[in-house]
Amino acid sequence: MTAARGSSPPADTGGSGEWTDAEPGVRRRIRIAQGSLMLMEVEFAVGAAGYEHRHPHEQISHCVAGRFEYIVDGASQTLRAGDSVYVPGNVLHGAKALEAGTLIDIFTPIRHDLL
Repeated sequence: MTAARGSSPPADTGGSGEWTDAEPGVRRRIRIAQGSLMLMEVEFAVGAAGYEHRHPHEQISHCVAGRFEYIVDGASQTLRAGDSVYVPGNVLHGAKALEAGTLIDIFTPIRHDLL
């Protein structure tokens, strides 16, 4: 992804958007990390899980494809293509792929631990 006209170039994304393995059946790549925002694409095989965890960053997860069980602070919901969910900072959350699919995760501030 390139920076919009008139904006500064993207931050070092820790691999120029290369795919990295996260959990079994889950891979991710940082598409852009600039200013105080970061956008990451995450692909899941059917049954794969992004295990429950927490971090200080606010997050929005957007389902591009597939179907997911998404848990935020103990409450479960189903995400389908076109659905999004907000995760406040320091709140326990995770996702399990009910079908193979893709999530777009947006974080603020940037997750330097993933760069």
